[in-house]
Amino acid sequence: MLVLGLETSCDDTAAAVLKDGNKLLSNVINDQSSIHSKYGGIVPELAGRSHIDQLHRVIEQSLQTARVELKDIDLIAVTRGPGLIGSLLVGVNAAKGISYGLDIPLIGVNHLEGHLLAIFLQEQIKFPFISLVVSGGHTDLYRVDNFGSYKILGRTRDDAAGESFDKVAKMLGHKYPGGPIIEKMANEGNKNAHKFPRAYLEKDSLDFSFSGVKTSVKTFINKNQESNVAGLSDQDIAAGFQEAVVEVLSKKIIMACQKEGLSRVVVTGGVAANGALRRVVALECEKAGYESWFPDPIYCTDNAAMIACAGFQKYKASPNYRADLLNLDATANLSLA
Repeated sequence: MLVLGLETSCDDTAAAVLKDGNKLLSNVINDQSSIHSKYGGIVPELAGRSHIDQLHRVIEQSLQTARVELKDIDLIAVTRGPGLIGSLLVGVNAAKGISYGLDIPLIGVNHLEGHLLAIFLQEQIKFPFISLVVSGGHTDLYRVDNFGSYKILGRTRDDAAGESFDKVAKMLGHKYPGGPIIEKMANEGNKNAHKFPRAYLEKDSLDFSFSGVKTSVKTFINKNQESNVAGLSDQDIAAGFQEAVVEVLSKKIIMACQKEGLSRVVVTGGVAANGALRRVVALECEKAGYESWFPDPIYCTDNAAMIACAGFQKYKASPNYRADLLNLDATANLSLA
């Protein structure tokens, strides 16, 4: 079975061709960072317009790379939410048009489910496991019992971890996206030069909160500027901030494993590409006797391969499913569990 995956939930226009659920033939991503960097963040209208301009080209490139034609595709999987509604609609409507024109089935996929299953593009790990989805828009802990069976254990109550990375980078005078910039600066700084606060919330909570550490960084920067005294370097601030976020994420993962009695961990989403997070989680899991997995960085950030993978599994569970093309729609706040 050949699956064409489409992803346009935010600011990446992506298409991928997946064969039989585990052989990736192509994975094309058009990044919009150059469009949004001057504004300090994603501008929804510009994101939607770029998807309209780029989606046809990205699909064509994905098919060419896979050495297949559109008529060879057996199933279309498209992100239908959550995300920016204008961006989502571009992908959903394109998928509906292709499905109708070729008379092939269409599966609407939850973007978060795509992230949860991205690891299966590389490893066929056993269920159940704990998964942390950590990105610019989400910081969620799940218990994953099987394909399609997910239980939410905790989520952020304010900023997502990736969002806080972007905002701290902006405070330090850098452009969007801030995650890779903070990581690079942190590698050159001293993480012990200043200890920023860690928010663990009430006892045993698996929820997250990153607004406090973000505010603490802003206050610290302002005080340094007002005092005109040589203080910490920007690299030290970035290192201290990153350490605070990574420590909370890793400890909550271990707490979730202990609560659920599980010993397998998957960390996914855009922030899962962060080297410090990968190292610390792997180390903490090893200390506790747990196994840990991380998708390759290309599968951590938004991509269509993970959508094709999730779509394949959904179709495999219900092979006679046919989407109601008239009623299938994008949903900005689509929930998973």
